[in-house]
Amino acid sequence: MFDFSFGFPLIILLVGIAFLSGIGGTTVGPGGIFLTISLYSLTPISSGTVAGTAHAAFIATGLVGSAAYVHSGEMKTGDARAMALILSLSSIIGALIGAYVNSFVPRTIFGLLLGVVAMATGITIVYRERRGLSPLYQLDAARREGQVVLGVLGFALGITSGLLGVGGPVIAVPALILIGVPMLLALAVAQVQSIFIATFATTGYLFQGNVSLPLAVLVGLPLLAGAVVGWKVAHLVNPAKLKVALGIVLIVVGPYLAL
Repeated sequence: MFDFSFGFPLIILLVGIAFLSGIGGTTVGPGGIFLTISLYSLTPISSGTVAGTAHAAFIATGLVGSAAYVHSGEMKTGDARAMALILSLSSIIGALIGAYVNSFVPRTIFGLLLGVVAMATGITIVYRERRGLSPLYQLDAARREGQVVLGVLGFALGITSGLLGVGGPVIAVPALILIGVPMLLALAVAQVQSIFIATFATTGYLFQGNVSLPLAVLVGLPLLAGAVVGWKVAHLVNPAKLKVALGIVLIVVGPYLAL
């Protein structure tokens, strides 16, 4: 169980970071990683509890984010639903594997892995936005080849997200953009996938006793509010500028986590 005796200022800081993470999660995807980073760097809880608690909070965020993008129309096409289904189902086993592997990872190694993922995500975002590069692969979800690519990607995303306690959109959105999925569609599909990753990863961490429900509620409520705000922002603001800013921040915080 998490100890809230650290004081009111830190509670406010965690709530603020969670709100901004929710905005980033539905606006550009990788924003949710900041919730995991704050739990790891600002609290004394174990890496397992960091990951388990973050995933518990991400369940509700995924549901709200998915509903928002259904409302705005991104999830109403057959291709979008097929992509979400394949990614989500293939990520289930990966999420359970990631949660299991986490129990063998020391807290220092967890920080190193989280830092590497943060830096890699940030570098990928900034480099491709600055270069204006075309996708590495043009996905066609209607073809068998495209479905296999989505299945392998979903499994890999499930393992990484489950292990590190980062929401599915953190790495799913950049990955989907790299294979030619438009920004808003990538955000929508990643929100759906995050429900499955978070639910099954949380289940794995619950069996280990590594979920703090009070802490999940504390950060989960502002995370939800931020997710709604982020969805609105994604439809109003040019996401390219936001992606670059977010990528730069991830590159900066990565080395700190890795040390």
